[in-house]
Amino acid sequence: MSELVSPVAASPLAFRAKLAAYVELAKPRLTSLVLVTVAAGFAAALPAGPDWVLLLQTVAAVGLVAGGGGALNMYLERDLDLRMHRTRTRPIPSGRLTAIQALAFGVYASVAGLAWLWVATNELATFFAALALTNYVFVYTPLKVRTSLNTLVGAVTGALPPVIGWAAASGGISAGAGLLFAILFVWQMPHFLVIAWLCRDDYARAGMKMISVLDPTGGATMRQIVLFSLTQLPVSLLPVASGLAGIRYFLVASAVSLAMAVLGVAFAARRSKRTARWLFLASLLYLPLVLGTFVWDRIGA
Repeated sequence: MSELVSPVAASPLAFRAKLAAYVELAKPRLTSLVLVTVAAGFAAALPAGPDWVLLLQTVAAVGLVAGGGGALNMYLERDLDLRMHRTRTRPIPSGRLTAIQALAFGVYASVAGLAWLWVATNELATFFAALALTNYVFVYTPLKVRTSLNTLVGAVTGALPPVIGWAAASGGISAGAGLLFAILFVWQMPHFLVIAWLCRDDYARAGMKMISVLDPTGGATMRQIVLFSLTQLPVSLLPVASGLAGIRYFLVASAVSLAMAVLGVAFAARRSKRTARWLFLASLLYLPLVLGTFVWDRIGA
């Protein structure tokens, strides 16, 4: 005989379920990656050591902006999410949140985050955060059903967080911020292209114009993965050439970039889920190793 759940007991359960849905709406994994790169840019801009209070405020404010952007992305793509196996359980298509709730959360979080960033840091950091949000929500998101160039456009958004951190810490932009932008831009291409290849059936089902969908042979996807995987090595070493990083960074960046290049070529040569997952795993390890060593080299210099 099943037991009835009393309203008193059900209420906390319902609250936790709703809270979990809002957390999921903010795309916590993607937002966490954004915050790591914001913190790296912030710390790298101040070789003498970061202002921890300002760093925490910057990370929290950008977290609101990123979470709000994730919610707005889910709001705009709610019909597409319903068609794909990997996204149909998201808060809106699953019915755990309404579209209006997601829209309100996205708008409020984004505006609050930008306002906090403006007050706590400066106009330049706020501008780059607003630029990243606008590009992600109003350019990249609609382009996903229009052109395969959406990946390049989205890479701009993903490369801006360390620039935001750098501007928040220093009040300006210098060569270091530009180099971090370049490193993240190039890194994103093999990272997201391998995801696009693994999820190509889902993307096709939703009508998204990913290169892995438009070219079912996979040739174009593999050529781009190889191109950007090989490009990562020289780009990752630009901080050394510019005098912003030393031998520690050189050794780590060379090793992980070379590993990415080898795995990218291996995936292109043997298009299997196994080689794709190895490349994807390497791309996840790449950023914390490269950015962490860059900060270590800067602060430890």
